Amino acid sequence: MDIPILTPQLHQPKTSVGESYLRFQLNEDTPAVLLMKYVQEVLIISTGRITPIPNMPECILGLFNRRNRIFWAIDLAFMLTSQPVDASSQQYHVMIIRVGETPLSLIVREIKGTIRLVSDLQPLEEGTATIQPYLQGYIWQHQEKLLVLNAEAIVHSPSLYNY
Repeated sequence: MDIPILTPQLHQPKTSVGESYLRFQLNEDTPAVLLMKYVQEVLIISTGRITPIPNMPECILGLFNRRNRIFWAIDLAFMLTSQPVDASSQQYHVMIIRVGETPLSLIVREIKGTIRLVSDLQPLEEGTATIQPYLQGYIWQHQEKLLVLNAEAIVHSPSLYNY
């Protein structure tokens, strides 16, 4: 009778498939994601930490200091959908992103955490003219439509520089 020889197998951790994204609520009805490779930091700040600057586009709430660096505070929902973040809020959910050498802080309704997405990106739909330049598409995840935002398009948006 042959006895099988058992050779020990090295345990190798499974690698996750897909890329990491930061998941957040753009506004009350719109969940969205942004590729984690652009996200430097996520934080919650008091609304009083933002210093308003006159004569700026409406989507720019002002400036704030973080670790001796000054950041523009951009209301991402207003920039993309013309629906401002809740003005009665006492704090803002902020994600600091960086594209190349350009950092930018984006204020959103709520940051939900990170997820890995393995689904196929769906093409953009017609009728989203204001937000369309900033989208890569959307993904269905757990019966929810997640907008996949383009960090490069957001950082280089003409609405931030033409005032």
